[in-house]
Amino acid sequence: MKIMKFTERLIEWYKHYKRDLPWRNTTNPYYIWLSEIILQQTRVNQGLSYYYKFTQNFPTIYILASADIDFVLKNWQGLGYYSRARNMHFTSQEVVNKYNGKFPAEYHELLKLKGIGPYTAAAISSFAFGLPFAVVDGNVIRVLSRVFGIDIAYDTTSGKNHFNAFAQELILNTNPAIYNQAIMDFGSIQCKFKNPECVICPMRDFCVAFKKGLVKDLPYKSKRINKKITYLHYFIVSNQNSVWMQKRTEKLWRGLYDFPFLEFAEKYSIKYIQNTKEWQDLFFGFDINIKSISKTIVHHLTHKKIYAKFWYIDSNDFIKKDYVTIHKNRLINLPVSRLIEKSLNINIH
Repeated sequence: MKIMKFTERLIEWYKHYKRDLPWRNTTNPYYIWLSEIILQQTRVNQGLSYYYKFTQNFPTIYILASADIDFVLKNWQGLGYYSRARNMHFTSQEVVNKYNGKFPAEYHELLKLKGIGPYTAAAISSFAFGLPFAVVDGNVIRVLSRVFGIDIAYDTTSGKNHFNAFAQELILNTNPAIYNQAIMDFGSIQCKFKNPECVICPMRDFCVAFKKGLVKDLPYKSKRINKKITYLHYFIVSNQNSVWMQKRTEKLWRGLYDFPFLEFAEKYSIKYIQNTKEWQDLFFGFDINIKSISKTIVHHLTHKKIYAKFWYIDSNDFIKKDYVTIHKNRLINLPVSRLIEKSLNINIH
């Protein structure tokens, strides 16, 4: 009875308060897939402009599949988690080559595509094909945890299985697309992480968290992320109108262009850094002129907190294997991390 009351009130709430979002006005799986990949780890208000950018620059999956990866990464610049863009490009090619440009309509077939997990597969299945697969994200977990008083840690295997199974039970006998959109909006607008609108909530008469004063305690998480602190010193080495850069191959920011840099686990003085072996390995034998050093820029990643300084250096004889010279006029067209963008003062929008 409570489940039926919950779904009925949820759908009724959605009729009055649903968000008008462009990807909800289509059943085209390509556009739905684009929106879901963009919105992974991204707020809707930020992802909206990127959705318009991608649908304008890559209006079909064939155009995305044939695009140069640097152009895809440049369009993605600023969203972070760049593996999403690389996976997006790879998957577009796979859909074109293996599925003749059409996304498979089967949930388990969608899961085989790179970058598509259970949430994205459920979203495409329900929004594009009307199949009853429940989306489970932070918003959904928060709503279910509070309304039904679920105190299982959602970041454990048993917790994930419980929420997935319960969400799947709720979506049966409803319109899958409307239900999924409704519960996501409800979590984003009504049952917010901070300052939820409990007083005017349609679930308040049977919400366990509201009745027991557990709104701030649910959902329950078992562990917290301790961010690693690192100190990066970037060297913008100029030779007249060009600078030295490298296309990264490491996991972090792979495929983006980067300046030579040194990384330390502790904060060191400028004088100390210039006497390290790492400095000697980078600059020994070259005639360099340090023009200026920036103030420290603090940059946050999910698992890391970066303190960065940028050294502006002139040198006519600096050369480094695996690095190339890039004309300064080309910098605005290269895909770079948000941190590097800050140093270049490039406005990407």
